[in-house]
Amino acid sequence: MRRYGKHTDEDDIRIRPGRRGTRPRTSIRPKHEDAAEGMVLTVDRGRLTCLVEDRIVMAMKARELGRKAAVVGDRVALVGDLSGAKDTLARVVRIGRRDSVLRRTADDDDPFERVVVANADQLAIVTALADPEPRPRLIDRCLVAAYDGGLDPLLVLTKSDLAPPDKLLPTYEALGVPYVVTSREELETGDAADQVRALLDDKITAFVGHSGVGKTTLVNSLVPKERRRTTGVVNAVTGRGRHTTTSALALPLAEPGEDGPRGWVIDTPGVRSFGLAHVDPSRVIHAFPDLVPGTAECPRACSHDEPDCALDDWVAEGHAEPARLYSLRRLLATRERREGD
Repeated sequence: MRRYGKHTDEDDIRIRPGRRGTRPRTSIRPKHEDAAEGMVLTVDRGRLTCLVEDRIVMAMKARELGRKAAVVGDRVALVGDLSGAKDTLARVVRIGRRDSVLRRTADDDDPFERVVVANADQLAIVTALADPEPRPRLIDRCLVAAYDGGLDPLLVLTKSDLAPPDKLLPTYEALGVPYVVTSREELETGDAADQVRALLDDKITAFVGHSGVGKTTLVNSLVPKERRRTTGVVNAVTGRGRHTTTSALALPLAEPGEDGPRGWVIDTPGVRSFGLAHVDPSRVIHAFPDLVPGTAECPRACSHDEPDCALDDWVAEGHAEPARLYSLRRLLATRERREGD
């Protein structure tokens, strides 16, 4: 214990401050009415790259947002240094309402969902017809995530020079999903991009696919040359190497010489699994408007794949095609199966 002599004055005595600060706290948060609007292009270790008017601005999330995180595609409000100059940093103070969300979980028993992309209009599901072999269960899971999140699906089938699409396409005909078939040569020459571009104009399109299917090569051919990323090298035997995409990235879809983007493409990391723990199966039926009226007579909490399901009678009476009901039940079954099943 420290002892003080008779000559001690108040400057010699250290007063320990209390645990609570003296600064008054308030629940009132600033409105930031002068905040500028922007779009999140990518997120990397807490730093957000945003497009504000015609400038690229680096930002971080404001403390008042708490645990709410911004993702690629989010419309946000920013304050601070919006010049876009080197070593400047703005703050994201608001995250706008999301019109759509692409979500996934690490696995079907993982309770923590992750929002991958916000505000995309459609989801381009890229799959190779060979090398690697197509994985219909993974495609089905991506379709469920698209329907659940409010995105229109698009199938992009690559490497048609190695295998024809005849076996895969009939599985999705009843869903009415638009599709494009491309070859390896078309990917390399950019002809594949010309086929896909017409389906992307004036839309925000998220691309998803397993590593090695040509997804990022296609994305790179769709965007201006100065915005392209270098394709990574992956060992064909071990699967190891520098994979091309490590985080989602929004890129402008535009032709050279155009004033502004005609749309946006969002490249996402290659997926090995697509968990659907966050999806309520009852929402999948809304992707089948021709079947929805038939559910009126279904028993309560009907799974739409049980003996008393009214959809069987609905189809038997000719109100919808049998293939549509089969497609619905196949997609619902993806919640119970792994992609490789």
